Amino acid sequence: MLTKNEIDKWIESVIKPEQIEKYLENGRDFIDDHFIYETLMANKNPDKSRIREIISKSLELNRLEPEETAALLNCEDEELWEEMFEAGGKIKEKVYGRRIVFFAPLYVSNYCVNSCVYCGFRTENEKTVRKQLTMEEVEAEVKALISKGHKRLIVVFGEHPLSDVHFIAKTLNTVYNTKEGRGEIRRCNVNAAPMSIEDLEILRDVGIGTFQVFQETYHHETYRKLHPRGIKANYGWRLYALHRAMDAGVDDVGIGALFGLYDPKFEVMGLLMHTIDLEKRFGGVGPHTISFPRLEPASNTPFTRQSKYLVDDKTFKKLVTVIRLSVPYTGMILTARERAEVRRDVIPVGVTQIDAGSNIGIGAYSTDTVDHDRQQFILGDTRGLDEVIREMAENGRITSFCTAGYRCGRTGDYFMDIAKKGKVHHLCMPNAILTFKEYLLDYASEETKMVGEKLIEKELEALPSESLKNTVREMLKRIENGERDLFL
Repeated sequence: MLTKNEIDKWIESVIKPEQIEKYLENGRDFIDDHFIYETLMANKNPDKSRIREIISKSLELNRLEPEETAALLNCEDEELWEEMFEAGGKIKEKVYGRRIVFFAPLYVSNYCVNSCVYCGFRTENEKTVRKQLTMEEVEAEVKALISKGHKRLIVVFGEHPLSDVHFIAKTLNTVYNTKEGRGEIRRCNVNAAPMSIEDLEILRDVGIGTFQVFQETYHHETYRKLHPRGIKANYGWRLYALHRAMDAGVDDVGIGALFGLYDPKFEVMGLLMHTIDLEKRFGGVGPHTISFPRLEPASNTPFTRQSKYLVDDKTFKKLVTVIRLSVPYTGMILTARERAEVRRDVIPVGVTQIDAGSNIGIGAYSTDTVDHDRQQFILGDTRGLDEVIREMAENGRITSFCTAGYRCGRTGDYFMDIAKKGKVHHLCMPNAILTFKEYLLDYASEETKMVGEKLIEKELEALPSESLKNTVREMLKRIENGERDLFL
C-alpha cells in the first residue's frame, strides 16, 4: 500500500497546471454556475409553440443553444413530452439508422486514490477487495468475452499509480493481440484517470478508441464536497481531460454525468456546455459519445441510497430525451446499470450504444463469478448477451459490432461531419449487417439465429441501391464460407 505522502507526490507529478490554464478564459472554466441557474430560471413555463420550434430544430440535426435546452428541461406538458420522445427516436434513426452498437466493460483494476463518497472503489472503503489484473489475467478475461461474441470493449481502470499510462498501454496491446477461435477485439475504448497531453499521445499511438472521462457533476461546490481527496479532487484537471485528449490527437472522446449527485437539470446543461466548448475549440468536433449513468447502490457506500437528487425512471427518460434533442448527432450510451425494463423504455428515445452480458467484477468474466465487494456499483441488467441481442432483433434493431470506421480513419472531424449530415448509417448499416452475420454464425443460439436471419433480409432490402445490396450479399456469402472481418 502507498503512503499518503507517496500518493500526494504522485498526484503532484501527474497534474500539470499549465495544461489547465491554457484552456481557461479570463481565468475561468466554461461551466458558469450562475449562467446555468439564470438560464434555467429565464426559460421556465415555455409555451407549446416554442417547444415545437425547438423540436423542429433538433429534427434538422442542429445542436441546441443553452436557452433552448433549458426550455425543454422546464416543459411540464405531457403531450409535448410524447412529441419529444417520438422526435428523439426519429433523430437517432435519421443519423444512425436502426443499429444498436454493442460493447462490454472490462474492469482491470479497482485500486484508487480517490475518496468519491458515492463510489465502491473509494480508497477508504475497507470492504472492497482490491485487485489488479496481470496481463495473463487480462488475456483470460478477453478470451471469455470473445467466446460470447464481443468485438468492442470499454476498459476501465481505477485512478491510481498502478494504472499509469504504461500499464494502460500494455493492457491495450494485450487486448488487441488476444485471439480466440475466429474472434478478436477490434475496438478498445478506455475509461481512466485524466492524463497529460504527453501521456495521451502514448495511448493514441497504441490505438486507443474513445477516451472517456466523466465529470460526474458539473456543479463546482457539489464536486468539491463529493471528491474531498485524491486526483479527482481537482475539478479543472478533470474538466479539461478531453480537451487535452483532442490536443493529443485522440479524436474520439466521451463525456458523461452521473445523475443523482446534483440537480439533473443542471447536469444536462453542463453536458451541453461541455459539448459547446469542445466544438468551439476543435473545429466543430465535440464528444463522440455522451453517457448518463444513474447513481446505483455500491458495497458499503451509504451515500448511494441517501442522495436527495436520485432520479426516478420517468424523469430519467425525459433527461435522456433532452440530451438526444440537444446534441442530435452525437452517440449516446445507456449501460447495464439500468434495469432491463428501464432500458426497453429508454432505448427508443435515441440511444445508440449499450452493453450486455456485462460483469464488472475484477477478473469475473473468466471465473464466471459475481462479487459485489469487487465491483464499483451493482448492475441492474444482468441478462446474457444473446438474450439482449435477440430482444433487439425482435424489436427491429440490428446489433452492430462494427469497428470499420475507426480503422478506416472515419473518426474525429470526418465522423462528426457525416453525423451532422445524417449519413452515418449510409456507411454503417451495411457493416452492421456483416458483423451481425458473424455473430449469428459463430455465437448465437438457434432461437436468435432464426430472428436474426429474418432481420438481415429485411435490412438488406432496405439498403438504398441494388449495387450496394449485391455487394453486401456477396460479402455475406464470403462470411458464410469462413471469411471474417469484412467491411466497406
